[in-house]
Amino acid sequence: MSWWLRRILAILDWLVLTFSGRKYELLARRLGREAGEPADEGRRFVAVQIDGLAHADLLHALGEGYAPTLQRLIDQGYRLQRWRCGLPSSTPAVQAGIMYGNNWDVPAFRWYEKESGFAPVAKAPAHIERIQARVAAGRQGILTGGSSYSNLMDGGARLALFTLAAMGRQRFFEHLRGIGWALLMILLPWRVLRIAGLTAWELSRDVAKSFVHWVRSGLRARPSLIEPFLVVMANVVLGEVMAFGVALDIYRGVPGIYVTFYGYDEIAHGAGARSPEALHGLKRIDGHIREIDRLRRLYWPGMDLLILSDHGMSASLPFRELDGRTLRQCIAECVGDASTWDDEWDPDVADAASLSFLLDELDGVERHLSSRGRRLVRAMRLRIERREPAHADHEWNLARGSDVVVRASGGTAHIYFNVTEAHMDVSEVALLYPALLDMLAEHTGIGLVLGAEDGRPVIVTSRGTVTLTADRLPPGLSNPEQTAADLSRLLSFPHAGDLVVFGAWDHGEIISFEEQVATHGSIGGPQELPFFLVPPDVPLDVSGVTNAEQLYPFFMERYHGTRADEWASR
Repeated sequence: MSWWLRRILAILDWLVLTFSGRKYELLARRLGREAGEPADEGRRFVAVQIDGLAHADLLHALGEGYAPTLQRLIDQGYRLQRWRCGLPSSTPAVQAGIMYGNNWDVPAFRWYEKESGFAPVAKAPAHIERIQARVAAGRQGILTGGSSYSNLMDGGARLALFTLAAMGRQRFFEHLRGIGWALLMILLPWRVLRIAGLTAWELSRDVAKSFVHWVRSGLRARPSLIEPFLVVMANVVLGEVMAFGVALDIYRGVPGIYVTFYGYDEIAHGAGARSPEALHGLKRIDGHIREIDRLRRLYWPGMDLLILSDHGMSASLPFRELDGRTLRQCIAECVGDASTWDDEWDPDVADAASLSFLLDELDGVERHLSSRGRRLVRAMRLRIERREPAHADHEWNLARGSDVVVRASGGTAHIYFNVTEAHMDVSEVALLYPALLDMLAEHTGIGLVLGAEDGRPVIVTSRGTVTLTADRLPPGLSNPEQTAADLSRLLSFPHAGDLVVFGAWDHGEIISFEEQVATHGSIGGPQELPFFLVPPDVPLDVSGVTNAEQLYPFFMERYHGTRADEWASR
């Protein structure tokens, strides 16, 4: 390369850095986030979590060309590794393990606490805040001094936006006024145009699908216009906003950034892990990663870019399609006069976390608008609140008096018997509901019924109970010994069900107790095996990881310089 060409390229780099720096500095100030280098000069990282993407499904997406940025990173020496997330294979347990090194007594996405009647669900902000307070007690989060975007837990972050455990504390657009919105349009024209174009495309496609469904239904069901709008806001607009927020923090040199993109997981539940819809959602996330990586290399080339998933997805058949009834209905018929209760997943409602994010942002923006703008925002808020699941704001279970409580999460269901606040042995359940145990053990949609007897984990069969061991598990599991250990740990949780039921699995398909064609939260198939993409110079080997808790020491030691004996107390 000639001397003149090097000089020209150096000048161009200087112009790009100068313009970008001034742009991000101005926008950061307008958003109430002053620019400037952090006080310490330790290692920095930005972690991007792709929710629900299994290692095997990523390999498929790479082969089909849906993740060109991830493929480029692999070609540059990034190491693609498979790891085991542990049980339950769900976001709250995994993020608690990674961010605080403690996912003890997080038995599912939904569970029940008999002594108080509290029925946690990890998509409710008040619930996840309470769960985080428990798992984080006495422990430093990996995001101390950093930023959290669109996570369930905040990891101790200084800035937590679109994060359920920190809902209402900080908002993205709250500091923008009239000229601030104009600056956003002027300084980020391509992003604004891209958001507008993607929104128009996705809306037109979803409205067309609703219209076709309306015609096929014989003009009986009116096509929904608000639902496509909410889906586009959740999967397109919020994704773009989060990518922009991460870009700002990379410019500012924030020491630790953790962002989760949920679009793939939400689409895959209803369409399948390898469906065209889910793969297109992944390609959109891949584009966000391309932007994050470009800015990282531009401003902080020494910042580690870590890309991971929290769990995978296993193909599933809803229990209702197999039996004609939900699991709760089956149990209700079996226990006779005893009343039953469950919080069942509604596939027609947009993701509750995304709705909460939208409501929170609208609340922050509304007070700074004109009277006409406030009326418009209020109308939008009312629309969203009507679509939000009714249970999302309930802190206490309204059915505490029910004899039997069923809490289903994917292919796992925890069953609780309210005749006592104490955990019941299987023999005690058998005395009260003998027909129930027989029904569960013999049902073709159920692969495993577990409980405890004198503190010992047992498998319930049609001939009685046997001790839980690897050789007594049904065939088809990738690692029966580890699965047996995971199940034993789950059953030892104080708030695991008196009975824990797992859907049957065969030929890669799992029975789900929710209305899903791809599921996670239980055992069997790709759901247990997510991925981790690591830079070539980062000494992290996750091939032996069997629980998300085991990733916490890496973050604490590499990015906080904290020795294991300083935080490893249980």
